[in-house]
Amino acid sequence: MKTYIFSFIFAAVLCAGCENFIDVNENPNAPTAVDEKLLLAPLCYQIAHNLTAGDGTLFVNYFMQNVALNQPVPNHGTYLLVPNEFNATWTALYATCLKNLALLRQQAEERQNFNYSGIAKILTAYCLGLGTAVWGDMPYSQSLQGENNFNPAYDSQESIYQSIQQLLDEGIADINRTTGLTPGNDDFFFGGNMGYWVKAAYTLKARFYMHLTKAPGYTPSQQATQALQALEQGYGSNDENMAFSYPGGAGTQSRWFTRMLPIETIVLSANAVDTLVSRADPRLPLLVAPARSDGQYRGRPLGQQGIGNLESYSILGSYYGSQHASVHLLTYSEALFIRAEATLIVSGHEAAEPLFREAIIVNMEQMGLSRDDTDVHAYLETRLPLTAANALARIMEDKKIANFLSAENFNDWRRTGFPRMEPVENALSAIPRRFLYPLNEVSTNPQPQHSAMLTDRVWWDQP
Repeated sequence: MKTYIFSFIFAAVLCAGCENFIDVNENPNAPTAVDEKLLLAPLCYQIAHNLTAGDGTLFVNYFMQNVALNQPVPNHGTYLLVPNEFNATWTALYATCLKNLALLRQQAEERQNFNYSGIAKILTAYCLGLGTAVWGDMPYSQSLQGENNFNPAYDSQESIYQSIQQLLDEGIADINRTTGLTPGNDDFFFGGNMGYWVKAAYTLKARFYMHLTKAPGYTPSQQATQALQALEQGYGSNDENMAFSYPGGAGTQSRWFTRMLPIETIVLSANAVDTLVSRADPRLPLLVAPARSDGQYRGRPLGQQGIGNLESYSILGSYYGSQHASVHLLTYSEALFIRAEATLIVSGHEAAEPLFREAIIVNMEQMGLSRDDTDVHAYLETRLPLTAANALARIMEDKKIANFLSAENFNDWRRTGFPRMEPVENALSAIPRRFLYPLNEVSTNPQPQHSAMLTDRVWWDQP
């Protein structure tokens, strides 16, 4: 969906986040309640810009060996990360997004604007899913409930996933109630199309069911079956993709475009570029820009000593790296890859193969290629047929490309072990499997969970 930014209304979020702190000496000329339409738009922007494409996702792309730093080691690419570097992501998650989503939900319910409360619940589930996947246990039941609790206890990761599924169910139910206002241009993801919101909720249910395929007390077949049931009412075309487009002018440029400006010294890794080149992937020129020095597709070797010439390395191609490129939160191709993996678990590789094939084609169509192109067919021939021995690896390898830059790749790798990766050269540890709790949380709300290290596993990440 094409979306638009009205950046001036972000002030509404900041005002809304202060509401509970302003309870005396109120100024009647400075209202503390903000209309739902003024809350939803900047929340869409923040969720896309500072969570989906935020610092946390950049760290994940170091772990997943998609990007590299043209800097001396040790650096983020060799897993040099300390708690204060996670402050921004935690603050964006809680103070900016979850806090204001709770306000939007409460206000919309009170006014019986149930489309807005439904959207708030779906987006809350999305944000909680991003957070718990990388931190594990988190505050939820004792936070965001109206009263300010500065020392909330942490909920278990299992209970947070249960809350996520409940929020999605409640969001669907709210949207199916017709009372109240309907969003329009303030809905940057779907332009007020509530049918797309319902399909997104069902597709998210499938995503989060699959997170738990190896969780203690759960079975792959149980989770796969539930995912397949949810997908029956989920995405059915690329038109329904949940995405956010940047206008591309000054101050409204794509987050990944600004990340790869020369001042940032971030480039694509040799691992990511060489994989696309070696497979003759027709998406290569859309995903990767040739090095400016000689026009070759060349990534920087991960963990390499020294500093190279930035002009000699590839950065993102136009599809993700242009000034107006979209941030993709959820896509039809991801839904098909989920369906392929779940079908593999339940019914085997032969049943999964046509879904796997279609998932690749749909992603190529999303990027502007045609399913009838000869190079698309040539690529498919190199990835098929699926066998009992290669099916899971092939599905995860191609899902990583279709979900290029997505934090979901990190979740899939931890669940399945694919694609196969080794620690980078000069790595300070094994490949990280979680985030550190941020310094501002550790210092103000000490919890037993804060002792977790980068290489520790979250609850659902079982060997």
